[in-house]
Amino acid sequence: MVLLVGLNTDRPAGQQSDLSRIKTWWRTLGGDRFAVLPPPTRGRYTQSDGHEDAAEMFATRGIATDTSFAYWHWQSHDAFARSGELTGALYLHWGGDHATVAAGLGDGPPGYRIVDNGPRGAFQLDRVTAVDADGLPDPEDDAGVRQFLARVDEPRHRSARSTEYDPLTAAEERWLHDRLSGPVDLEAAVRFAAPLEHRRALTPDETARLLPAWREAYAGRLTAWRGWRSVLPALLRQEHPEVWEVAAELGAEAAYALAEHPSPRSLELLRAWALTGDDGAVRGWFRAQHALREPDPVRAAATLSEELTARTAPGTAQTGLLRALREAVTDEPDTRRSPADAFFPLLLATIRFATDDRLPRPLRVAAATAAADTAGRVREAAGRLTDAAEAADALTALERYEAAREGLLAGTGPDLTGYEGGLGDIYHRYRTLSPADVRWLSDRLADPSTGVQGIAFCLELLHAHGKATEADLVALLPRWKKELTKQYRTTYTEWRHPLVTLTCLAQDLGHPAAEAMLAWWAKPKPLWKEQVRLLTHLGAPTEEKAAELWEFVVSGGHDTGHLMAWVLLRARLDGTHPLHVAEKLIDEPGIRAYVLDRVLIGVADPAQPLWHYAIDPRSHSWWHRAQEVADDERLSAEARAIGLKAAREHYVTRYPDQVRPALTEGEVKTAHAWLEARADRTAAD
Repeated sequence: MVLLVGLNTDRPAGQQSDLSRIKTWWRTLGGDRFAVLPPPTRGRYTQSDGHEDAAEMFATRGIATDTSFAYWHWQSHDAFARSGELTGALYLHWGGDHATVAAGLGDGPPGYRIVDNGPRGAFQLDRVTAVDADGLPDPEDDAGVRQFLARVDEPRHRSARSTEYDPLTAAEERWLHDRLSGPVDLEAAVRFAAPLEHRRALTPDETARLLPAWREAYAGRLTAWRGWRSVLPALLRQEHPEVWEVAAELGAEAAYALAEHPSPRSLELLRAWALTGDDGAVRGWFRAQHALREPDPVRAAATLSEELTARTAPGTAQTGLLRALREAVTDEPDTRRSPADAFFPLLLATIRFATDDRLPRPLRVAAATAAADTAGRVREAAGRLTDAAEAADALTALERYEAAREGLLAGTGPDLTGYEGGLGDIYHRYRTLSPADVRWLSDRLADPSTGVQGIAFCLELLHAHGKATEADLVALLPRWKKELTKQYRTTYTEWRHPLVTLTCLAQDLGHPAAEAMLAWWAKPKPLWKEQVRLLTHLGAPTEEKAAELWEFVVSGGHDTGHLMAWVLLRARLDGTHPLHVAEKLIDEPGIRAYVLDRVLIGVADPAQPLWHYAIDPRSHSWWHRAQEVADDERLSAEARAIGLKAAREHYVTRYPDQVRPALTEGEVKTAHAWLEARADRTAAD
């Protein structure tokens, strides 16, 4: 028996594609208090781009700014194949009132369905498919197979340490094994092997057939086949004779699987990879060492930390080792409790490790760094403990940490090679620079191993604070033509392209290298630089540079920091605070309000302007600047209202769990009180 849960998904020749049908339906949407943006181009790549496009559309068409809206962006558009076929769920993002958007989207076009993921998620649009009595799709129904695999491969519980899946029914498991029983098709096997091995159900016969096909088709590049993440654990579990040769060829990416199956052979491989600084290998090495050789996790970590230091492994390796140690000594956080309480054992363990004399100093420094933004959360959680002795013990550990913190962190800094957003999360720590900060930042610029992202971060901080020197410039001169002339997208960061900043520094210093850099900027290629070339005018500003920048600003061209640069440039020429330059542009013809709003807040502190192309609602830096603008008595009521509006829309009070680093409950309460004290101004707005 077949249960029909929607229309047949086969498309006869000549019938519209999924994309065409969805666009036709999309054009029918919109109405009172609800609007939809046109389908995206590559210029709308993120959700922030979508909100920016909405603001521009509302301004152009005279739509009320509080209208709710829906859209999809270019990343979502990847759900469509070139043919227009829908190959995955289409994520529909939105802004405004969730209920209004849900009503405006309705059930979707005929033959499709919309899944509402609630006020904190995106809507999903997908095709409706048919299944049999066991809930299984026709193997020839691509959309049905995709949806089935998405369902059975969705974890019921996911954490940093483990992932759990619901068991398969006998019919589901049989259906998956059947898909692997014919001639080996590696690309198809990826999809069917994963849900089986997530339940440790791949059979020796299946791995015996997949292994030679994989090694032959992907010789010399085994990780290029995504199915290896299912096959390798199965080979280890089945103790296949070729598994160690395969693991060695895969390299450090296989560390997680080897750590799940500790043995002398896996320990040997994990150690070799860990000494290169690979984070996953370090954590896997610790797990294997702890399981096989040293039952005391602190002693195991101390041994490995000393070897990492002796072998001059990258400093980030100590951070990975710390994470593994914390996982070994704490239970899995129970996220059903409040986040502060759920993670209290892990946070407290980090604070204890920072002053644990059994651990080598590099590991204690890693712990002190990890605990830098969590002391307040630990103090609050300790205050809620019912056991007085336990609370006192936690507070004593916290006091020891706070006494030692400055000495441990002096002359240290963040990982410049990691996730770019992580650097943005801690940007507020560098609003003022200590002498130790200046030394560390300059040392990183002089270090040939510092990459483009690290150079951009460090140079921006030094230059903005007026601490960049000729020595910093000279240290980077050998690298600018070969490395700094490469494209590096900065519209999602608080810092500029490093060559923009370096060119500004060279001009400010009157260094001869400025002429060569400006000559390079003047050339027509590479094309990417045209978007940021005018930002170099901020160096050694002149009236001519200001005029050229202004001409671009009012032209309507895509702003990638141009208005920000003009405001800062004008302030330097006039000897005034950039806030006063920015506020004069309110309601100025040719100035887009949504761009001016973030510029006004971004220049609140000219010693550390925020270059992100939109107000970041998850950022400590943007929250503090919004507050400062709102409370600055020197500014006009209109300018202060912009600051207050940005503060009201910030996640500090709306979605505090999304702010990074995490907030204490006290900080959230203070934020609410601050807004409530200005409720009369909110009502007036």
